[in-house]
Amino acid sequence: MAQSNSPEERSEVSRRQLIKLGAAAAATGPAILKVRAATDQVKFGMVGTGSRGTYLLQHLARMDSGRCVALCDLDQDALDNAANIVKTNPKKYKDYRELLADKDVEAVLIAVPLYVHFPVTRDSLLAGKHTFCEKSLVFKPDEVHALRALAAQHPKQTLQVGLQRRYSVYFQSVKNMIDNGILGDVTHMHAQWHRNPGWTMKPGGKGNPKNWRLFRDTSGGLTAELASHQVDVANWYFGAHPDFVVGVGGLDTWRDGRDIYDNIQLIYSFPKGRKLTYSAISTCQHLSMLCSERPEFGIVVMGTAGAVEMNVGSDNALPTALWYREPKPTLVSPATQRTETTAGATFALSGPQKGIPILTPETQVDWKKDSFFTRESKLARRWLYSKGILLPEEERNPVDTELESFLKDSRTGARPKADVEVGLSDSTAVILSNIAMDEGRRVYFSEIDNLGTDVNAAMSRQIA
Repeated sequence: MAQSNSPEERSEVSRRQLIKLGAAAAATGPAILKVRAATDQVKFGMVGTGSRGTYLLQHLARMDSGRCVALCDLDQDALDNAANIVKTNPKKYKDYRELLADKDVEAVLIAVPLYVHFPVTRDSLLAGKHTFCEKSLVFKPDEVHALRALAAQHPKQTLQVGLQRRYSVYFQSVKNMIDNGILGDVTHMHAQWHRNPGWTMKPGGKGNPKNWRLFRDTSGGLTAELASHQVDVANWYFGAHPDFVVGVGGLDTWRDGRDIYDNIQLIYSFPKGRKLTYSAISTCQHLSMLCSERPEFGIVVMGTAGAVEMNVGSDNALPTALWYREPKPTLVSPATQRTETTAGATFALSGPQKGIPILTPETQVDWKKDSFFTRESKLARRWLYSKGILLPEEERNPVDTELESFLKDSRTGARPKADVEVGLSDSTAVILSNIAMDEGRRVYFSEIDNLGTDVNAAMSRQIA
């Protein structure tokens, strides 16, 4: 067999060998499925079996820590489809209150339209159920105050909101980098979620419940559906909620009967002068981060010593992140003296940078404990990352992690990473951001204290 003599050929051979080695190592590990006893499984019900509810059920069906015993939806076809996904012969309800009255149900997951998040969550807590509600947690200002008061009255029940970035290994790793000063003083963040075309009007117009995201009386628009995820990351990383928000929204492209904005631009000012800029548009999905290898959504965290670009991904493209060290600027013409005609120093641009993969525990080699194949698999992946052949990715979708955490916390009583205060802070940002755009002014977050203070009205409000 002829040997490869050129460096290019040897390099290509080594790449192929390492890719095969990584695949072989992954395939050699024994597939061990730990099945929990039925008595240990959390018996849960799902309220809302539309697109999001079905998505969650697809993930839950692969977990042995919970068992679906009940489903609820107004649409019989959606109910039947969801039952086929979970394959546990769940009870089917059309009225969610009947599901809440079911004594077999220990925990409830809520994936209904935003405008009914609060009443279903409220009734679930009152029924004594552990509760998971998709974001945004609440829709109106009075619901912020009412749910905070109600949650305080039910401290033994788990209440978690669906903000899965807090359950991502990469997002947690970057938080640790910030806390340990690796990025220096983090002063700015930029986030985007760009789609093309985004949500479009389906037959039935406003009377079609599948279009609820397009109308103000049922939806918080792009701010609630998209920005809420990334604003939560800024709250988490900066360790505070914003002081105020300004923004501009427009209904400029999709004149199909909707009344929500089809593009928004927001600026959040946090304590110590820190800023988050946010953009959501529906005319181009390009992402100018992560070497443009991912579309739609991403976040860049910018500090005085470096920056990180990251993306939470999906089932098919898991979370990833790249770290860029801040180069020292080169001083070209020092301003030793200032006069009226001298503007000051000028700087030369630093050279191009290549993103550095952030190594998570899954790629750290334990030379004492890892088997030969495990070590070689990790080293192969790291080599591929270093060459830019692959973007580093998490081992799992954070949606799986957040759902498993909810089921576990329902048993142990541990406080969720995305707890009620995280959810309410995020919902407050959504509510006030929409006011800022509608009224064209700077809206202070302290204004929530005087908005919707009639808690009793929220507690007694019924679904129309």
